[in-house]
Amino acid sequence: MKYNPLAHTGIQLPEICLGTMTFGEQNTQAEAFAQLRYALDQGLYFWDTAEMYPVPPKPETQGRTEEILGHWIQQNGGREQLFIASKIAGPQQGGSHIRDGHTRFTATEIESAITGSLQRLRTDYIDLYQLHWPQRPTNFFGQLGYTNQHAASDLEITPLEETLTALHQEIKKGRIRYIGLSNETPWGTLKFLQLAEKLGLSKFVSVQNPYNLLNRTYEIGMSEIAHYEGVGLLAYSPLAFGYLTGKFRHGARPANARVTLFSRFSRYNNPQSEWATEQYAQLAEKHGLTLTQLALAFIKQQFFVTSTIIGATSLDQLKENIAAFEIELNPEVLQGIEAIHIQQPNPAP
Repeated sequence: MKYNPLAHTGIQLPEICLGTMTFGEQNTQAEAFAQLRYALDQGLYFWDTAEMYPVPPKPETQGRTEEILGHWIQQNGGREQLFIASKIAGPQQGGSHIRDGHTRFTATEIESAITGSLQRLRTDYIDLYQLHWPQRPTNFFGQLGYTNQHAASDLEITPLEETLTALHQEIKKGRIRYIGLSNETPWGTLKFLQLAEKLGLSKFVSVQNPYNLLNRTYEIGMSEIAHYEGVGLLAYSPLAFGYLTGKFRHGARPANARVTLFSRFSRYNNPQSEWATEQYAQLAEKHGLTLTQLALAFIKQQFFVTSTIIGATSLDQLKENIAAFEIELNPEVLQGIEAIHIQQPNPAP
């Protein structure tokens, strides 16, 4: 297992993070425990969750993923050996069932969200606490262009200073150790960093955004920030909802796949993505690789990636995904990837 620095914290994180959003929906607690045990045996002690999970978000399951992790901690101990990341849900996207709809990034609601997560996780602190998505209207979750025409004064947006100050206070209390962003834009990332410098507050140390062969928009703007500011990427959806495993090639829809079960997962289902996926699959086969190996190895070789978040609905999938990180893509394969990307860049942003 390779380890990468978490910004300028002195913390080294494994290049793989275990995503848990299927725990409590597609995975039972017993199945989740099997994944957690295997992950730890491989040196993968970095786990990512959220108060909104599992996905898809529903009132009757909200918080169940954190609860499963909490049961693990209670039964197995070793909390100090884990690096646990969670997220506070913002308004609208998560649903009004989360904290009765009180999901703005105010000091009061941040405190309430952290308290709930700590109780479910059965721990006294969260290692990395992230804003799940921006509270302001901007381009994320598949929206490529920025279309907001409202003046800031016309919108009920918590001032970024208030959010940052509240998170800083939670760090001082010891309830969270570090803070991260998620689904964030270049403007938002730089603005938060600027405010932290100006006000003498804690800086965000990571950005959790989508990044895969079908969506490389992070490279536009955000990768430069990672280079100069040291705020690395926690790459989520590295296999594009499973499309980059090849299991949906030629219109196939396996019975228990997330895309088959839940219609909301349509982000990668378009003709451009299907064409690009087929080209990447053929490239992988040409070089004796699986599409999964090609997709995951490509991400880990990017300088701006701190860790890649992998999720699985079976232990076999998890084993395959972790093993893929042993692969190093040679220059010929990388050139092949770029040739496809030039023909069909970012078909599923």
